[in-house]
Amino acid sequence: MKMYIAGKWVTTSQQIDVINPFDNSIIDTVPKASPENISTAISSAVRGKSDMANLSGYDRYIILNKAANLLVERKEDLGKTISLEEGKILAEGLMEVDRAIQTMILSAEEAKRLYGETIPLDAAPTWTGQIGFTLRVPCGVVAAITPFNFPLNLVCHKVGPAIAGGNSVIIKPATDTPLSALKLTEIMLDAGLPPEGIQCITGSGKIIGDHLTADDRIR
Repeated sequence: MKMYIAGKWVTTSQQIDVINPFDNSIIDTVPKASPENISTAISSAVRGKSDMANLSGYDRYIILNKAANLLVERKEDLGKTISLEEGKILAEGLMEVDRAIQTMILSAEEAKRLYGETIPLDAAPTWTGQIGFTLRVPCGVVAAITPFNFPLNLVCHKVGPAIAGGNSVIIKPATDTPLSALKLTEIMLDAGLPPEGIQCITGSGKIIGDHLTADDRIR
């Protein structure tokens, strides 16, 4: 599979084999991202944060809800993918897809009710009728670095809330299990997410992780 950067599915000259831990067979390959690829992805996510912030809560709800429906439609393929790249039996892979569907549905619902609160200020002796209030706004760019043991649902746990809050997101899946995250990225785009609202970078955890955590554009 290719990785998704700056609105395009791209590959590189260096590839990483995705190994089935059950029989050590190669089931696919993914690109090994370079520092330049990572910088391109971050710049794209910075542009994409404006597109995401301009979506209404209802818009984000529609996208996430459609993503949940697409997870249902593609359940068999996703379950098999989890089984092959992570080593779970198929029944466990399918169960993880069910959990991922619930994660996205919950994220969709929360997108409609991310609001602040009003605060009475009459506890002070100088009070003359003022009230305070809080307002929730998107952070900007979210980095989602995810582990191998639940390669779909734990990605959804980060991507779903990030999108619900109006942020762009950069996914860095575990090197051993990148395929589920790439397929989720495809689902998010098919659900109507802005093209630069999501990135999915594959490759070395140290190289990608160091770049993501050191860049102050990522909130």
